[in-house]
Amino acid sequence: MEPYAVIGEQAPETRGSPPRSGQPGWGTDMNEQNGETRSAIAGEQQVEVAVLAGGCFWGVEEILRGVPGVIDTDVGYTGGWLENPRYDDTHDSKSGHAEAIRVTFDPSVLSYEDLLEQWFFKLHDPTTLNRQGNDVGTQYRSAIFPQTPQQRSTAERVKARVEASGKWKRPVTTTIEPASPWYSAEGYHQDYLRRNPGGYTCHFMRD
Repeated sequence: MEPYAVIGEQAPETRGSPPRSGQPGWGTDMNEQNGETRSAIAGEQQVEVAVLAGGCFWGVEEILRGVPGVIDTDVGYTGGWLENPRYDDTHDSKSGHAEAIRVTFDPSVLSYEDLLEQWFFKLHDPTTLNRQGNDVGTQYRSAIFPQTPQQRSTAERVKARVEASGKWKRPVTTTIEPASPWYSAEGYHQDYLRRNPGGYTCHFMRD
């Protein structure tokens, strides 16, 4: 597997429900501690990384974090041209980046193929171009960013099966895009719905 770039975390800013008041830095510190623990576990296992975009990354992360075989999740920005983007830079196609999630998983428990077919293509609507629910813009596009040639072949195969299944009444608009630098989102976006139960999401699992 080719190494993937991780560019530094960005400073927080306001979006939707704010971080918990009276606890400055609580969300970021918690995420860092959890990340260190999960990274230590990952270091002892065979791991693979998937980078996926399917609308607002809060809801995508909340679903995928609970999938058996998933070791770690990180939400961020990728697929664009602007270096070191902040959340506001994803609006109005100003950067080309998608809100995305980087999933570290154990391929002996969860295959990349199943991650795509049984989870990614069921947790969002892949037929709404640059939109999920009420969220509209290129940053909310449905996209897969394969990290290896093998992942690209798998993504193309799974997308073709989803299109041929007849499950969706409209054409699948999911793009398969080249891997590009990864920029972790601001700290308050990480584990957002875990820290803010009942917060905004438009994601749910479909049959």
